[in-house]
Amino acid sequence: MKLSHRFRDPALAELALTHRSAGRPNNERLEFLGDALLGAIIAELLYEVHPKASEGELSRLRAQLVNGQALAVLARELELGDGLKLGTGELKSGGFRRDSILADAFEALVAAVYVDAGFDTCRAIVRKLFDGRVSALRRSSKDAKTRLQEHLQSGGWPLPQYKLVASHGEDHAKTFDVSCRIDEPLPLAAQATAGSRRAAEQDAAENVLNQLLEHARES
Repeated sequence: MKLSHRFRDPALAELALTHRSAGRPNNERLEFLGDALLGAIIAELLYEVHPKASEGELSRLRAQLVNGQALAVLARELELGDGLKLGTGELKSGGFRRDSILADAFEALVAAVYVDAGFDTCRAIVRKLFDGRVSALRRSSKDAKTRLQEHLQSGGWPLPQYKLVASHGEDHAKTFDVSCRIDEPLPLAAQATAGSRRAAEQDAAENVLNQLLEHARES
């Protein structure tokens, strides 16, 4: 393992790399804690690096950095697969190469560092691991509807459906309620209200896209 931290309690590192298929105790509780720690530390880092980004943009950037596939890449760089403890079935099926298992182990390891050495040490290690990745990200100039469409097209899924739900107010101060719905890769819907139909569609699309990316992060 190539993590730049020497554990005072080596048992914590061992526990972080113990998959539930190996029995109890395992890394599930540490994974839960590590997920929360990662979310907070990366949110702070993005907040600093992108001072003009909106909440939606920051959420999208975080989802690009903290998802199963991205964390599995980090786990491979740290060679966590070599130290994984797996049950017989997972060993035979190549579990040490599986993205979900590697990502969970990475999250658990982040928590193990926190328990072993405290938040400041954990924060410093996470920021060092992610600094280059954050710098490589660029805020997209594309609007939310375009980004959602491109995301769905990249997976071969149907395009989103927008519907005007209602409109309110006088002509000079009208607001529009618009819904955005997708059926694949999972059924999601969001509704937004804005001073123009287009703006409401953009906000609803942003909401659906963030839900999709958040689901990918948790997978």
